[in-house]
Amino acid sequence: MAMLFACSRDNIITIPEQEEDVTEDHTVRKLSGTVIGTAKSVDYNTGNPSYSVNTRDNVFDGDFDTFFASYDRSGTWVGLDLGNRHVITSVGYSPRKTQEGRVQLAMLEGANSSDFSDALPLAMIKTTGKSGVMSYVTVNCSRGFRYVRYVGPSDARCNLSELEFYGWRGKGDDSQHVQLTNLPTVVINTKDAAEITSKTEYIPTNVFIISEGGKNLLRGYDAEIRGRGNASWGFPKKPYRIRFAEKQRVLGSPSEDRSWTLISNYGDKTLMRNILAFEVSRRVGMAYTPFCKPVDVVLNGEYQGCYQLCDQVEVGTGRVPAQEGYLIEIDAYNSSEDVYFYSNKGIPVTVKYPQEDVITLEQRSFIQSYFQKMETAVFSSNYTNLSNGYRKYLDLDSFLRNFIVGEFSGNTDTYWSVNMYKDSGQGPLFTGPAWDYDLAFENDNRTYPINDLSGYIYATNGSVPDEDVRKLVTRIVKNDSAAHSRLIELWNAAKPALSTLNDYVDETAELLNESQRLNFIRWPILNEYIHQNPRVYGTYTGEVNNVKSYITGRLTRFDELVRQ
Repeated sequence: MAMLFACSRDNIITIPEQEEDVTEDHTVRKLSGTVIGTAKSVDYNTGNPSYSVNTRDNVFDGDFDTFFASYDRSGTWVGLDLGNRHVITSVGYSPRKTQEGRVQLAMLEGANSSDFSDALPLAMIKTTGKSGVMSYVTVNCSRGFRYVRYVGPSDARCNLSELEFYGWRGKGDDSQHVQLTNLPTVVINTKDAAEITSKTEYIPTNVFIISEGGKNLLRGYDAEIRGRGNASWGFPKKPYRIRFAEKQRVLGSPSEDRSWTLISNYGDKTLMRNILAFEVSRRVGMAYTPFCKPVDVVLNGEYQGCYQLCDQVEVGTGRVPAQEGYLIEIDAYNSSEDVYFYSNKGIPVTVKYPQEDVITLEQRSFIQSYFQKMETAVFSSNYTNLSNGYRKYLDLDSFLRNFIVGEFSGNTDTYWSVNMYKDSGQGPLFTGPAWDYDLAFENDNRTYPINDLSGYIYATNGSVPDEDVRKLVTRIVKNDSAAHSRLIELWNAAKPALSTLNDYVDETAELLNESQRLNFIRWPILNEYIHQNPRVYGTYTGEVNNVKSYITGRLTRFDELVRQ
């Protein structure tokens, strides 16, 4: 098969050319070909690797008593090189006897590159199997594939007894692809199936996003991927950052950009806290709320669970509106970033835009000086002066709206990380966007139960990177009477919209229902304490009801706090 080559920083990802002429034959038949897949099997009698016992050829021998068991526990597969393209119509499978559960979450994929760098899903096996008989899944994908495979779920060693592919010879077309659930499916195929091990170094990958019930396919050849996050990077379910070769408008997003994030939500068992916080942000009237959509993720043929595909928080059209200015963050982790500083009072700040490779010394000096002027003004004796006080440097409404989002949502880390931007050399600092709310809505043992706290979260058990951050907030929202009056006005305007938030919770839970079920098969943690979980509810419904109960109570409690 002829190939094109796409270069990415001296790396090569193979991309299939259009297949040469294939004589189409729409007769559906059981397909045959050359057996391909993971070569190293395990000899269970010795525990040693083998190339002659329990091999991949066993899944095509018609014998339910033989099986393929790979030596490695994860990332292993078996399939066929069909010789030319075929449209697959169904796949039959049978698990190894006594190992019926090992097929659940297995992926069936098709590709036209022998390295499966262009692999797309044919189906997912969503239930346990039945040994000694063949079970079949229907495939609803119109593209023809030369290479087809079964990828065992994580930690399963494949443990497959029999495998059959059915279809007809032909190139097919791209009118229909396979979504795993009602959510869009994000397929990530790294070069040589390499693991993603770094938060700083990108590795080459192809990314495909299947949406609109399989009718839409976004092709992201020659993309790059790396890890991301702070505490979340330490979890088994990893978060990622994707960078496409060209700008993409993803899933109807307002922005068209190269960089996107995949939020894992491992410790958030509702899988929706960030989604809810963004909805609160919109209802409160923040100038910019990050775009996000829940998706299913497949990485190198293995199902990874339910994620959120989100904007990267960065300056750009449809994102942070500061193309001629600056994006900074009060950031407890600032020393791990490339461009950062500390204010005179020790507040840690990261400069996120202009980016580290283009920012000049003059720009760094300007934004540090401007932040310092804002801080000095807040702590000055005449700080409430409308002309010469802190309002000269800080946009009050955006600060108060961000305060409402954080405190209403119950985010302990609202002031651990505060995004701020300046849209020109002349304008004030605006606060926002809201970000990183996986510990909000009663998911943090440091502040649980939030509605029993004597005051605001930030002023009691709230997490702040420096005590002067807490003092800065207090001087504005409590000590400045005019700002406090404005806070009441903004809350009064937002409260009617927030009073129906639980309807949105129900709608989102329904949207996530199929995906969350699969996610918690992949990550069976509903009965475990994860990260800062204050309680374990044991079921997805219990987790969602906890959020709804919190919101009901917060509407009353936050109203009391604002009016004190």
